[in-house]
Parts: sequence; structure tokens; C-alpha cells
Amino acid sequence: MATLLYRLGRFSFRRRRYVLLLWIAVLAAMGFAAMKAPDAPKDEFSIPGTESQRAFDLLDERFPGSGVDGAVARIVFGAPAGEKLTAAENRAVVEKAVARAASGPQVLTAVNPFQGGAVSQDAATAYATVSYTVTGGDLTDATLESLKGAVADGQAAGLTVEIGGDALTTRPAAGGIGEVVGIALAAIVLLVTFGSLAAAGLPLLTAVVGVGVGMLSIMALASTFGLSSTTSTLAMMLGLAVGIDYAVFIVSRYREERARGHEPSEAVAIATGTAGSSVVFAGLTVVIALAGLFVVGIPTLTKMGLAAAGTVVVAVLVALTLVPALLGFFQRAVLPRAARRGRAKARQRGPSVGTRWARLVLRRPLPILALAVLALVAIALPALDLRLGTAGDEAKPTSTTERRAYDDLARGFGAGFNGPLTVVVDTAASDDPAAAIATTIESLAGTHGVVSVSPARSNPAGDAALLTVVPTTGPSDAATVDLVHAIRAERSAVESVTGATFQVTGTTAVNIDMAQKVQGALVPYLAVVVGLAFLLLMALFRSVLVPLKAACGFLLSVLAALGAVVAVFQWGWLAGLIGLEQTGPIMSMMPIFMVGIVFGLAMDYEVFLVTRVREAYIHGDDAGHAIVSGFGHSSRVVVAAALIMMAVFAGFVSATEPMIKMVGFGLATAVLLDAFVVRMTIVPAVLALLGERAWWIPRGLDKVLPRVDVEGEALSGSRASVPSTAVDGALSMDPGCVEAASASWAPASGR
Repeated sequence: MATLLYRLGRFSFRRRRYVLLLWIAVLAAMGFAAMKAPDAPKDEFSIPGTESQRAFDLLDERFPGSGVDGAVARIVFGAPAGEKLTAAENRAVVEKAVARAASGPQVLTAVNPFQGGAVSQDAATAYATVSYTVTGGDLTDATLESLKGAVADGQAAGLTVEIGGDALTTRPAAGGIGEVVGIALAAIVLLVTFGSLAAAGLPLLTAVVGVGVGMLSIMALASTFGLSSTTSTLAMMLGLAVGIDYAVFIVSRYREERARGHEPSEAVAIATGTAGSSVVFAGLTVVIALAGLFVVGIPTLTKMGLAAAGTVVVAVLVALTLVPALLGFFQRAVLPRAARRGRAKARQRGPSVGTRWARLVLRRPLPILALAVLALVAIALPALDLRLGTAGDEAKPTSTTERRAYDDLARGFGAGFNGPLTVVVDTAASDDPAAAIATTIESLAGTHGVVSVSPARSNPAGDAALLTVVPTTGPSDAATVDLVHAIRAERSAVESVTGATFQVTGTTAVNIDMAQKVQGALVPYLAVVVGLAFLLLMALFRSVLVPLKAACGFLLSVLAALGAVVAVFQWGWLAGLIGLEQTGPIMSMMPIFMVGIVFGLAMDYEVFLVTRVREAYIHGDDAGHAIVSGFGHSSRVVVAAALIMMAVFAGFVSATEPMIKMVGFGLATAVLLDAFVVRMTIVPAVLALLGERAWWIPRGLDKVLPRVDVEGEALSGSRASVPSTAVDGALSMDPGCVEAASASWAPASGR
């Protein structure tokens, strides 16, 4: 592979104008295709195999066109202190506001609280339910203006009026000043790391090109493959992350090869053949992690994973072709200032920080390993209390009308009112449907934890009915989960008596089912992803113990990151520091997202660090010296890449949406722990303890596995031609050099 990529890098360098024009043409073609493509389909979330999904399917069958899946707005009215809404003046204000909301377009029904029994016992709180014929994302501006106008009328008359429900729900957006600051910090890290504007800007530019091609491709193919707009979220995040990383590693290796005395074309070719090989395998591990999301069994998640995997593939292609081409345009501009002024050899310094750190670990590998592992285990302990769910309006800031409406309804009607359950009764097999429905209502009302059961709403055919069950506890409470299970457990008894059956759905039940499905899929997903990556890394490193160490280190880092998320977002530790106003369950998708994304980034760092160690080992260094040499060359660039990712992910923490805030915090923490504790500490400690055994592989397995020359052993002839006086590594990251002894190259030893 190294030879093939060597030739590709040389070709891209020599034909740089054509390569650049080709990528510009691809970007333009994808942009044109995206503009001409039909609109993306609506977001249709489904969870096959769950009871809540089967109930929704039954609703579509028995209640066609009824609007049961349309948006709902709850206009919550509060009386002034000491007054009641039943007073004539206040009642008139409420009825006028409801009438205005009902007059808007797309309205299916609008139930007056005084007619629907939606007034609290103390008459201080009431709500009007406005149902729409379309989902929240399809509500027009005129519809929303009518709704907001009704609120304004009530507030002008002195009432407290808020809007709950999903009519105002918008897709969480990650934009904001925090992300701008995060990207700015990433640019600063690149500038400090490379000491060159061109070297700092090149990774950002190529990452933007890769993300642009990937995102436009998703838009162009959206209607063909049913990719909704949400599938682009993960693709953009990961495409930017790996795009920067991959370009950084190749640019860094180019600078290093220039420091060895190679001409620009040869330096680009070697960088593409060595660092580019690592990019290919790192990209494969990310693709495995993303494509493996199909194991969860949620179609939307599978499409998101495949779309993101496609963007990662584009990022790899950009790194292998466009980066070498751009290096051809900026052959000297990407070098440090000292090198551009011809003073590279004049500023020789002592060992780099990476070299000194590796030597420290080699002197005390066991205590350092034990301390690092114990620290990660301690941070991971809160994950034992992980409770999955989906936070609703209760987790939003109090500055939002949805949160205030939630609090008003909870005070007036009880916490469970905000998380009602929808029960679909199927009476098609019952001899007496009316009696079956009555028996079902009686059974549900007698269940511990149920406040009330609404009257039945039957379909025109008379073979199905809808019931609303109000729990005593809130939608994110653990007791509500137990209640859903208890209700479902009563189904067999009701069916045996009446011949009718029922299923539980609604937003609360959907969230519960999704959490259980994700939790059940987590272990199989880990097995598939880690297992495939283990095989890939075995072929890459020609070792059994190194891939095993990589997998164990990843599990430690992701569990520790989950523990930190639980401590902050579920327990509330230090929540005020990140502006978190309300704790609750951890987002159901969070573990899967963290496993997929963190696994990809962790394997990036693993591949780039360990390939440099193995590269030194293959070319003659003993096991300990190879660790020092490998970390001396690669540690700083890996640290820079990790800092860039942390800066970008930390920008999400400033978002107002708790879900976005959680994702940003979790990913930033995971990168911090994996890069600095696992890859920079545990990896060298384990390699030091294993010594030569780290590279052991059974002879039979060695013959079966395909041979991949990721270390560039076939390119050793090129290295041998470099003058011995070249200062090895002097330009790799800073004016200081890695010790000549730890950076020198010997002919391949044949190991």
C-alpha cells in the first residue's frame, strides 16, 4: 500500500493543477446536482420491532387522516394572583384567545378548556389543546402567527399565557458563538503547532472541501435513498473532524521529510506513502464504526451512519490527493519560519516533549499504567447509574415558553400530565367492542401510578379506540417506565376476558422503547465494531496484543466519558459551570453516538502513534527505543489534533439545547481522556511492559493475514539516500529537534 500511495502522492504533486481543478469540478458538479435534486423527504422516525411503533402503525390503519400524528399546541393560561380563570372577565379572555388560535390555517380542532374539562381544581390554571393537520415542521408562518397572536391577546389582558406541545418544536441547531470560538481556537492550535499560516490553513481548507463534497452529495442523493435533512448532522461533524486530522498528519510528515533533506516532490510522495497509509486504515476504522450502526435497528440511525461514512471516505480521498497537490503550491510556505529562512540547522535543541514523556513512561511503566487505569475507572463509575431517556420541555431553559408551560401544567395538574400515554385498543376480535373498551379502561384506571383515563374515542369502523392515560409521575421519571411495563403486563389478562387487545404508545412510550432498544443493541454494536477493527489492526500492525490493547483502551475511554456525562447531566455535578438548568436521563442515542464517533477518533490516534513506533521498530530500533522515537515524531501532532477536536466539540457546550450541550460535552471529554490518558499514557506504558512481545503474532496467522506495508518499508531506499547530516524531525512540528539518536533511520532489519 505504501508504494501505491507513494506513487499517488507524487502524481498529485506533479499534476497539482489538474488535481485541484478536478476537485473544484467535483464540488461544482455536486452543487449543481444538489440544486436540481428534489426536496429531501420529511423526517420520519421509526423504531421497528417496538410496541410503540406497532401502535402507531395500527393508528395509521384504523384512524386514517385523523390527524393523530399532527402537531399539538397546548395554550396554558394562568390567572393573576388571587384570581380564578372561571371569573367572567378572565373566562372571556381565554375563550377569545382560543377562538383566535382556532381560526388559523391547518387547525384540525381547538378544544376550549371550559368545555373540555381542562381547568385545574383551584381554577388558577387551564389549557386549550389545538391540534393541527400537519406535523410541527410543516406548520406555515401564518399558522404560527395565529397561535402567537392568541397568546399575545391573553397576555395583554393580564393573564399568564405560555405555549407547550410540539407545535413550536424546531430541530436542535448547533450554531452559535461557542462554535465560532471553537473553530477559532482550532485555527490557533494549528498556527501554534505549525508556525505557518499556510500549514495552518491547508488542513482547514481541505476539510471544508471534503465536507462540502460530502454534504452536497447527501443533498443530491436525498430523494433517491430517502435521506432526510437530519442525516447530514453527523456527516458534517465527523467529516470536519477527520478531514482536519488527516490533513494535519500528512502535512506534518511532509515537513518532517523536508527536514531529512528530501526535495518537495519526494517529501510529498513519502508523506503520502507513510502517513497516507495510516490515513487509509484510520478511515477504515471510522467507516466500520459508522456502518455498524445498522446493528441498532433504527433506520434513521443507519442512514445517518452510512451518510457520515461516505463523508469520511471523501475526507480520505481529499487527504491522499488534494493535500499533496496543495503542498505542491505551498512547498516552502508550509515550513516553519526558521526553515524558510534557511536556519533549520542553527536552532538545535534538546529532546522534544514527546521524547521526554516517552522516556518517563519507560522508566516507570507499571505505576503510570496503574494510575491511568484507576483514574479512568473512577471517572467511569457513574456510568453504572446510566439512565437512558429523552429529555423534553422540562430540560429546556426557563427562558423558553415551552419550559414555562411545562412547569405551569405540572403545578396545576400534576407532573404526569406532561407525559400522557396513548393506548390503542384493538377490538376487531371482540364480540362486544363496547364492553371490551370499558373493561380496558377499568383495568388501566386501577393500575398503580395512573391518575386518570380519558373517555374512549372510537374510529368510524368501531373496531378500534383511543385512550389517554395520565401517570402520577413525569415523563422522564423512572416510575413512569415501570408504569408502562405494568400496563403492558396487563394486556394478556384483558385479552383473555374480552378478546380485545391494546398497545401503548405516545411520546413517552416511544422514548422508553427507544432507550431499551438502544441499550439492548449497545453490546452487539460494540462486538461488531471492535471485532472488525481488531482484525483490521492485526493486519496493520502484525500483532495480536497491540490491537487487544487498542480495544481495551477505547472501552476505558468511552466508559469514562459516559461516566462524566452521567455525573454532570444526570447527577448535576458542576452543571452550573456549563449552564445546565435541569438534570435528567441521558439522551438515548448518546451511548451509540459516543461509541461510534469516539471509536473512530480513538483509532485515528492509535494508528498514527503506533505506526510510527512500529515504523522505527521495523527499521532497526529495539522495542524501547522505537517507543521513544515513535512518540518523539508523532506525539505533538496527535496532541494538536486532539486539541483541535476538543475545541470544536466544546463549542457545542454553549448551545441552549440540552441535547446539543450533552453531545458537545461528551465528545470533548472523550477526546480528552482518549488522547491524553489512553493513547499518550497507557499505550506507551503497555508497549514498554510488553517489549518485543508487543509485535508477536502466531506464524500461521501471520501467513493468513494480508501484508500491508503501512510502515513504508518498501520506501526505505528513499530514506537511505538522505544525507546523514540531515536534522531528523527538526521541521516536523517546532524549531526544536527530536534527538538525532531517536530519529535516525537504519536500513530495514527484516523484522
